[in-house]
Amino acid sequence: MLLPHCRLKPGDIWNDPTGKHLIGCGDAADLDFVNKIHSQVPPPILAIQDPPYNLVFGKQLPVAEFIDWCRKWISNCHSVLNKNSALYIWLGANQNDHFQPLPQFMTMMSETDFASRSFITMRNQRGYGTQQNWMATRQELLYYTIGKPKFKVSYTEIPKVLKGYYKEIAGQRTENTERSKSPNIRAGNVWIDIQQVFYRMEENVNGCYAQKPLKAIERIVESSSNAGETVTDFFAHSGTTLLACEKLDRRCVTFDLDPIFAEICIRRLARFRETGKTGWQLGHPFEKELRNTNQIAENILLASVNRTSSIS
Repeated sequence: MLLPHCRLKPGDIWNDPTGKHLIGCGDAADLDFVNKIHSQVPPPILAIQDPPYNLVFGKQLPVAEFIDWCRKWISNCHSVLNKNSALYIWLGANQNDHFQPLPQFMTMMSETDFASRSFITMRNQRGYGTQQNWMATRQELLYYTIGKPKFKVSYTEIPKVLKGYYKEIAGQRTENTERSKSPNIRAGNVWIDIQQVFYRMEENVNGCYAQKPLKAIERIVESSSNAGETVTDFFAHSGTTLLACEKLDRRCVTFDLDPIFAEICIRRLARFRETGKTGWQLGHPFEKELRNTNQIAENILLASVNRTSSIS
């Protein structure tokens, strides 16, 4: 139902009329396509990847199969990045099955040329669990680098309230808040200050399950790239990396295997430029086309998309 309204087919690339971004419909494991879409821009200084968590409509894939697929797109990512660049990967961990695929993925990454730098945890305000276990509220984010990329320290909006770390500077006894470069807490590898996306937020894109918060992606983009540089995202999904780059004056190269997600990205960018809105909140990207139907957009999108169909 939605495919006729998508302007891209597999292998196609949409060129932003402003000349700033590229959006494609292609497979992250297809080196020819990855090279094709990146041939039009300087090598990316930053990659932000949010691959599907080895699930197809709730059915878990064999871990070894998932890791083999990840090895392909990681290699493709490495081939197009700048010699000094950063890579961030969102990845799930199934606490009911030995936390797979996270440990297997980390082992696979240890065999690459990427250097591990940090294991970031973002806390969700909502979670899942039972009365017999700790509620699951975390999202895992891995940070790797090639060479020696730039890194800019960022600060949260949480004010510093604790004192007590005293140090003598030029004969004066000072405490930690006096020596600080900011009145707020520096962002570390545990993020508790970012609201997970849910349906009442403006940035919500119905049908995009596990959509990452714009604030989280903006933090990554600001810390690991400069204005005018190229950022790449092989799993466009709701287009959050694209939107963060648009807001922060970076060039974004992004694509998705499914034409529907590629179309959502194009529409989300256009909506932001036209209205300043970051999403659709309770609405959805195909409101005009589906105006006269009684189907719920989220169900349509979820039923129409199989993001992992390239895993074979």
